Amino acid sequence: MGPMPRAHRTLLTDDLLARVHERAAGHDRDNTFPHDDLADLVAAGYLRAFVPVSLGGAGLSLEEVAREQVRLAGAAPATALAVNMHLVVTGLAALLHLRGDDSALFVLQDAAAGEIYAFGNSEAGNDLVMFGSRTRAQRAGDGGYRFTGTKIFTTLSPVWTRLATFGLDDTDPQDPRLVHAVVTREGTSTRGDWDTLGMRATQSATTVLDGAYAPVERVYRRLPPGPSADPFIFALFATFEILLAAVYPGIGRRALEVGAAATRRRTSMKYAGRTYDQDPDIRWKVAEAALVQDGAELQVFALARDVDEGVDHGARWFAQLVGLKVRATESARQVVDLALRVAGGGEYFTGHELTRLYRDVLAGIYHPSDDESAHATVASSVLGAPRG
Repeated sequence: MGPMPRAHRTLLTDDLLARVHERAAGHDRDNTFPHDDLADLVAAGYLRAFVPVSLGGAGLSLEEVAREQVRLAGAAPATALAVNMHLVVTGLAALLHLRGDDSALFVLQDAAAGEIYAFGNSEAGNDLVMFGSRTRAQRAGDGGYRFTGTKIFTTLSPVWTRLATFGLDDTDPQDPRLVHAVVTREGTSTRGDWDTLGMRATQSATTVLDGAYAPVERVYRRLPPGPSADPFIFALFATFEILLAAVYPGIGRRALEVGAAATRRRTSMKYAGRTYDQDPDIRWKVAEAALVQDGAELQVFALARDVDEGVDHGARWFAQLVGLKVRATESARQVVDLALRVAGGGEYFTGHELTRLYRDVLAGIYHPSDDESAHATVASSVLGAPRG
């Protein structure tokens, strides 16, 4: 007798996803934040998905949340990407907790109490990403830190109550430190500069830190600049890349559904009025999209399961994670492109769902790790570091 099938817990009902989907086009059109979506997700306990049951949460695994994110992104990509950042911060805290490190336990306690986390790390012109910072971290007299700098792409900008951020403390030039901590809204301001091609409802506006304060108990890492073997860095990369990657197969899944439905409606004069789902060329394109889509979903779930089960990929872990992000986002672009091709010219008009999915899927180009960085990481994992 074979192994019993795995049971995946879920928090998102079909009714909730239907409501979220119904609102998505309006938020995209109006460039507004989906407050009603967030309220539904809060009521469903979704923002406590990673919080352990002992703290009042659902205690879901990374794979289970990744599966939920695929479903949510199929309903509303921007809503999924927005809540994703809260899930990344709580997910990395949960992973550390699972492995015996409670330095970020307060994040889980905050989430259990209803706080909403955003991720304030990205900076314009910082291609070191997490291994360097333009933001200044200045130690306060009580051991806490004040942060001064500008963070871009701060998703959930209208609603976050806690911001996970970092900056450089170079008080000692011989021992500079990247300080990772959590601040509140005090000492921050938000620019109303989010007006983008896609993913509009995320409202990922620029955040200015003007002495934003993190008390010592909310400073969870002081690391040297550059790559680090610290468990926090692995937890951050694992949750960020996997949950980010999960959003894009969700877009692909929905695009394939919409494209396939269009082939059953469209009729062909060449084929005596038969619908296009009987056209061999169209069927080939739909099959190609499905082949790509199936692989994209499975790789996300498989790598998430490896994290949950503590599989040891050794030095290949970071290559696996950044490679997943590139493959998932690029596969989704391919699926949406094929869906547009089989759906016909009617979908090219503004307001149709596939045009929105096409604009949303392009955001995958810009998330870290970018294509160049990912290729460099993967090359080094196979060939070793470049010489000279």
